[in-house]
Amino acid sequence: MDTIVFLAIMVGALMHAGWNAVIKIGLDRFSAILLLSLFQGAISFTLIPFFPAIAGDAWPWLFASILLHVGYKFFLIKAYALGDLSQIYPLARGTAPLIVSVISVLYLGEVLSLTNALGIVSIGLGIMAMAISKGPDTPPLSRKALVFAFCTASFTAAYTLVDGIGARLSFNASSFTLWLFAGDSLIMLASALVLRGRGAITKTLPEWKSGLVAGALSLGSYWIAIWAMTKAPIALVSGLRESSVLFAMFIAVFLLKEKAGIVRWLAAFSIGTGILLTRF
Repeated sequence: MDTIVFLAIMVGALMHAGWNAVIKIGLDRFSAILLLSLFQGAISFTLIPFFPAIAGDAWPWLFASILLHVGYKFFLIKAYALGDLSQIYPLARGTAPLIVSVISVLYLGEVLSLTNALGIVSIGLGIMAMAISKGPDTPPLSRKALVFAFCTASFTAAYTLVDGIGARLSFNASSFTLWLFAGDSLIMLASALVLRGRGAITKTLPEWKSGLVAGALSLGSYWIAIWAMTKAPIALVSGLRESSVLFAMFIAVFLLKEKAGIVRWLAAFSIGTGILLTRF
C-alpha cells in the first residue's frame, strides 16, 4: 500500500474515533444517529455542485449502498437496545473486515499477501477482544443481541464492498461519497418522520453544534476510506479503518482518564501489530 494512502486512512480512522467521542450527547441512539445523518446530508448537498457527475455504471451501486447504510444504522440501533455499547460496537466493527477480506479475495479477485491477511485478522481479533475487556461486572450479551451485532457487521461488510466497487466505477470517489450521504440523509429523515413525527427533528436541535462537528468528521472519515478503496485493496482499507477503535481507546485512557485492564491493552497490541503488518 502506498504510504500516502496508508497515512490518509490512519487520519480517517482518527477522525472516526473523534466523531464517536463527539456524538456522546444527551440523546437516545436513534436521535443521535438521525442528527449525524442530517448534518452529513446537509454538508453533502452543499458540496455536490462543485464535483463532477457520477458515471452511469455506478448508480445501481450507489442506490444499493444507500439502502445498506440505512439498514446498518437500524440494526445498530436495535443492537444497542439489546446490549452494552462497549460490547456491541467492537463485535459489529471487528467482524466486518474479516468478512470483507474473504469475499474480496474469493469473488472480486483481490490479492492479499500473507502479512496483509495476518494484519487484517490481527486487527479484527483485537477489536473483538475489546468486547470482553470490561471485566466480570459487565453482563453477558444475550443471543438476540449477538444476532443483531453480527447482522450489523454483515451490513458493514456489504456496504464496504459495494462502496469500493461503486467508487471505482464512478471515476470520482468524491462525487460517489457525497451522493451516498445525501441519499442516506433523505431516507433517515423520511424514516424519522414516519416513525416519530416532527418531534424527532425538533428533539435534535439543541445538539446541533455537536451534530455539525460529528457530521463533518464522520463524512470526512468515510470520504477518505472510499477514496482509498480506489487506490488499494478494499479489505486492507476496511481493516485499517476499523483501527479507529485503538484511537478511541487512547482518547478514553489519556484524555478521559478511563482505566484500561490487561485485556484491553492486549487487544490494543493486537490492533497495533495488525496495522504494522498491513504495511508489508
